Amino acid sequence: MTAANDDFVPKIINDFVRKITNDFEPKISDGACGSALEGGRAPGGVAFQRRELLEQALTHSSFVNESSELGLADNQRLEFLGDAILGFLVAEWLYARYADAKEGELTALRAHVVRTEGLCAFAREIGLGAYLRLGRGEATSGGDDRPANLCAGFEALVGALYLDQGLAATRCWVYGLLEQHAQDIDSWRARKDAKSLLQERAQAELHITPAYEIVHEEGPDHAKMFTSRVLVNGVVWGEGDGPSKQAAEQAAAEAALRDRYGPSVDLAH
Repeated sequence: MTAANDDFVPKIINDFVRKITNDFEPKISDGACGSALEGGRAPGGVAFQRRELLEQALTHSSFVNESSELGLADNQRLEFLGDAILGFLVAEWLYARYADAKEGELTALRAHVVRTEGLCAFAREIGLGAYLRLGRGEATSGGDDRPANLCAGFEALVGALYLDQGLAATRCWVYGLLEQHAQDIDSWRARKDAKSLLQERAQAELHITPAYEIVHEEGPDHAKMFTSRVLVNGVVWGEGDGPSKQAAEQAAAEAALRDRYGPSVDLAH
């Protein structure tokens, strides 16, 4: 949604409320929602009492910049809050689900769940992109499906829900999403990410820890691509690209594993 059609904001907001309240209802398997279910509210039900919070959560900075006369606030503060709340709730869910997991494994699992790709998947499931309030330039350049916007919008939505209905309701909604992806998270846990597996093998076989270096980066800040190399004992074993330094390093490690040990290496993605 762009600044040009702001007359349709009330209808768009109402449509989105109906969507996340009626169409998207995550199933909670263990009753973990507690008081969030009082009054017969459905597990996935989200009916904002303070509509302005939802509007702010859906408002990108580009929309504000092009509509300064409206005196609107963008979603960046809510994104900050939602990021912290989401990190806590994901950690809590993982802690309860994987009672045998060590701190390092739980940290890796949380990073996997809240990475940009994971949050984008959640955002796309609820159709968030179609309801973002974007400036004209951002909208015409594919901003409604840009990972950074979807990730920020989803975190802002979590922050807005927390302010509107409190932690119990937010926990219920986030847990519902996690429960729907529980099998995928279980599968990822059973595998090794590329960097961990490469380090494990290099140390076991050569007693050497792989080193990574970023050798190239290009593109604007909102769509940067990085190229990384992984070196073992000073020798380049692999090279890979990614939208972040971490992703590029993972791609380089995966390339090294495929080259050294064949395509059958079981990697987490």
